[in-house]
Amino acid sequence: MRLHSKSDPDTREIGRRLGEKLKPGDVVCLFGDLGAGKTTMVKGIASAQGIEDRDVTSASFTIIAEYKTPVPFYHIDLYRVTADEVADLGLYEYLGADGICVIEWAERAESEIPENSIKVRLLYTEDDCRDIELTGVTL
Repeated sequence: MRLHSKSDPDTREIGRRLGEKLKPGDVVCLFGDLGAGKTTMVKGIASAQGIEDRDVTSASFTIIAEYKTPVPFYHIDLYRVTADEVADLGLYEYLGADGICVIEWAERAESEIPENSIKVRLLYTEDDCRDIELTGVTL
């Protein structure tokens, strides 16, 4: 499924719609360059779980943020992690477990993520516009 976002609020709304479809054990993998809108997408997904935008940040130094919601929500940001370091993070404790797991910079953990993960590719095109491709789910 391909979608087009014309603004950050559009990207957040697409994330919210995706978040409403998620259930325990789901893993969402976000791919895209720096500034492509991955954290904005996470904010939308998290909002569907009752998490405020201000509570979701790009995890500069916190690799895994856990939110105590009715269905546990795990935001994993691998920006500062190399592919060689991923195996030492213990991601298997989160992936496919009792909660919803959203991974930014998922390309750094491709060997660790389940095959049935939902994949979201964000491509910044121009002036806050993004092309968003979703696989593994329809909105």
